[in-house]
Amino acid sequence: MGVFRLNGQFLAVSEQLARPAGLTAAWWQVLGAVLAEPLPVAAIARRMGITRQSVQRVADRLVADGLARYEPNPAHRRAKLVTPTERGRAAVDRVRPGHARLAAQLAERLGEAELTETVRALERLAEVMDGLETVPQLPAAAPDRNLSSDRRAAASR
Repeated sequence: MGVFRLNGQFLAVSEQLARPAGLTAAWWQVLGAVLAEPLPVAAIARRMGITRQSVQRVADRLVADGLARYEPNPAHRRAKLVTPTERGRAAVDRVRPGHARLAAQLAERLGEAELTETVRALERLAEVMDGLETVPQLPAAAPDRNLSSDRRAAASR
């Protein structure tokens, strides 16, 4: 449960940091992925560990809002590259001070060494997860009959 809680906390704070810059956490994440170099949607999705379709929706919205643009990809005619516009870079720049304050608070509370080790451990865990051939499949759970009847009872009210 700790991982789910931490994920929720990261998402909530990301939304709070991105909002004043006119971004969502997802927009910030996609723009951040292409700040150093333009990338195709599939490469952004792999780096972020999410589906190509969700990155495509965000990239299309960023382009529509003038925060990113599509450029030709010399390696693949159909997979255009996503790159931030000056407006997109400026929006990410507006997030940086809040992000730096958050990092400073974490370093203060955890200590520099523990924060560094935590980041290193999370990066290593992500590498290991990327390297898994398959995720072990658990047997399918039997449907929760009580939940179904509870839903039926709620619907009949």
